[in-house]
Amino acid sequence: MNDVCPHCALKFEIEPGYFYAAMYVSYAFSVAEVVCLGLLTAWTTRSESPWLYLIVLFAAIFAFAPFNLRYSRLVLLHFLSPKVSYNPKYEERLGK
Repeated sequence: MNDVCPHCALKFEIEPGYFYAAMYVSYAFSVAEVVCLGLLTAWTTRSESPWLYLIVLFAAIFAFAPFNLRYSRLVLLHFLSPKVSYNPKYEERLGK
C-alpha cells in the first residue's frame, strides 16, 4: 500500500501505530469468513471429521490474508476514521 496518497499527498498513517486498529477489522473479516466457510463445508460435505474443517479453514485463512490486510485498512480509513475525509478540490486540481 502507498504511504502517501499520490493525488493529495495525504499521509495514510495518521499517527504512529494507527493501523494497529485495522487488526480488529481484519479479525472481524476472518471470523466472518471462517463461520461462512465452516457452515458451507458442513452443508456440502456433511462430514464430522475435524481434520476436514481444520484443513478448509486454515487454507481459507491463509488464502484470504492479503485481502484482509488491504481491506481492513481500507475500512478503517474510510468508515472508522473521522479525521480522514474526501475533499473534491484535489480532483479539480488534477483535471487542470
